[in-house]
Amino acid sequence: MRRETVTSAQNPKIKELRALQEKSRLRRETGLFVVEGRRELEHCLDAGFVPRTVFVCREIIQAEDLARIIGKAEPYTGPGIPEVQVIELPSALYDKVAYRGSTEGIIAEMEYRERSLDNLKPGDNPLIVVLESVEKPGNLGAVLRSADAAGADAVIVCDPLTDLYNPNLIRASIGAVFTTQVVTATSEEAITWLKRKGIRILTAQLQDSQWYYDTDMTGGTAIIMGTESTGLTSIWREAADAHIRIPMLGRLDSLNVSVSAAILLYEAVRQRHSESLR
Repeated sequence: MRRETVTSAQNPKIKELRALQEKSRLRRETGLFVVEGRRELEHCLDAGFVPRTVFVCREIIQAEDLARIIGKAEPYTGPGIPEVQVIELPSALYDKVAYRGSTEGIIAEMEYRERSLDNLKPGDNPLIVVLESVEKPGNLGAVLRSADAAGADAVIVCDPLTDLYNPNLIRASIGAVFTTQVVTATSEEAITWLKRKGIRILTAQLQDSQWYYDTDMTGGTAIIMGTESTGLTSIWREAADAHIRIPMLGRLDSLNVSVSAAILLYEAVRQRHSESLR
């Protein structure tokens, strides 16, 4: 690994780091994205993503944490693989580039990876979450955390309005974007794939629906969620095997999409594992 120290915010590597944090177009063009934080970076490395540059503040990060992370990054250095660069930053400069302030003392630029339905490998009795046109990275990140916690096989993001490597999404997911199979597709592609795999499509909607807890989720199941403002488009409602809803006993008629996803996922967990959870 190549090592150097940078002290100026005008350094080209610092400017590149900031631009990658802010611009999805640049992330796509360069094939790089940014991961900040010890847990998130370790999950990213464990998932096989390739590091290119690691920014470190030794005044913040614990020595044992740094040694462990560098140890995980080192296998990606070798013949035919560009050398990983380690750049040490003083705390004053790290404060300026860190997305979350002075937290954990490590940021990395990683190689972008396309994530499509072709890469998806569900289990024998899959539980899948499908999100249509979810715009807010924080909401998507929170759904990914719930999917990881519930042991879902995958999350399919249809017609995405945010990219999977948005720093806000990575932060909100606490690295679940790397621990869970997450892919993007059009709604048409996702429906075709689910039908071909024999996975039941359950759409969360208020109209023409039944209570979610009266719906069988023990077989291969895809739970489909739309945006809070407009819900699901007609293509999903028409493709559904069942329409389900969560009781709304107050004056409002919707829940945050991440809360709704968690409720429905854990109903599937309850149905599938009721004996083992006692």
